[in-house]
Amino acid sequence: MSRQGYWLSALIAFTQPLVAQAAGEATWLPQEMRGRLAVEHRQFFATGTHGQDTVQPSVVIEPEWYWEWEQGTQSVNLVPFARWDAMDNERSHIDLREAIYAYYGDRLELRAGIGKVFWGVTESQHLVDVINQTDAVESVDGEAKLGQPMVHFAYLADLGVWELFVLPYFRERTFAGSDGRLTVAGVNTDEARYESSRGKKHVDLAARYSVSWDVWDIGLSYFHGTSRDPYFLVEGSDWLRSLVPFYAQMDQLSVDLQGLWGDWLWKLEALRRFSLDNHSAVTAGFEYTYVGVADTAWDVGVLAEYLYDSREKQAPVVGQNDIFAGVRWALNDIAGTEVLFGVSQDLDDARSQTARLEASSRLGSAWRWNINAWYFDADDERDPVYGLRRDNYVEVGLSYYF
Repeated sequence: MSRQGYWLSALIAFTQPLVAQAAGEATWLPQEMRGRLAVEHRQFFATGTHGQDTVQPSVVIEPEWYWEWEQGTQSVNLVPFARWDAMDNERSHIDLREAIYAYYGDRLELRAGIGKVFWGVTESQHLVDVINQTDAVESVDGEAKLGQPMVHFAYLADLGVWELFVLPYFRERTFAGSDGRLTVAGVNTDEARYESSRGKKHVDLAARYSVSWDVWDIGLSYFHGTSRDPYFLVEGSDWLRSLVPFYAQMDQLSVDLQGLWGDWLWKLEALRRFSLDNHSAVTAGFEYTYVGVADTAWDVGVLAEYLYDSREKQAPVVGQNDIFAGVRWALNDIAGTEVLFGVSQDLDDARSQTARLEASSRLGSAWRWNINAWYFDADDERDPVYGLRRDNYVEVGLSYYF
């Protein structure tokens, strides 16, 4: 069965009895239906390192259906996602972002099915966000995530929230194909391997405690299971080399903090991971917001963060000893216009840097435009940025929300 067929079958099998109960005897129609349809275009400024094209148009549809019953104490949320991409067949894909049943009691909450969970507070990267797998064909910054099969319990205590996650099935990371851009070249996803003999069926566990105390929001988390970040095994000869993803087991302890003092917002994410290469990592910084700049409605935020990884140059990530600095501009107009510009600079290598621009605004009540741009520069082959050095691009998109 194809990947698309698998997720369609899972969708039907999971939602049919729940939707029947939610809708009652009268109708199967959801109480709420919304979503977006988008046209996007990426324009690269040079051919890829393997001769890939410079033009990448695509179309996205992401509907959402919602049912609830028993005064909202039970619900089902369904969010399929589909993209068609003209350049890369691997980027043309279908996924269930959510197909989740939720029960809300006085203190106990239960969610079961396919869901999305986000942990993290920093801007430049999210170290502690380990529940969902990265959908790497969607975005270069790792923000897009695949739906994760889960059972999620939450207990609302007098002081804080205790959560337990049971994750019975592993999702492999997506990678662009040979014609695609913005990815690790030569990845053979068909031969992915696992440290656990159970492979994708290893049952992962996670726990989290979060609390608001004075000006602080604090999260303490633990994860045991298959790492979402693959290692790569080099196989084949020099002229026909392939990289095989290897998913190791890991245990991770992490903390995320966010504190608000006046116009200052302080942020920290830190972890200790025990896996094939035990290491620590930290991202910490602040955002200071100038409110009502020059007697206007504008707010301008200045951001700065430091990124550290104890593996130093051996780290397969960008932020091993880097500084991120940026500016966030919110016009606070009726269209909700926002602009973010940021630069990451490697402190060990002056030639290793990335820059990004994000801008968006509404057009009327149903339309929204967005612009995303990325710049990459590196001259050291060991630097993860090096493989993206020819992938500088601008992406423009127009979305219709229904």
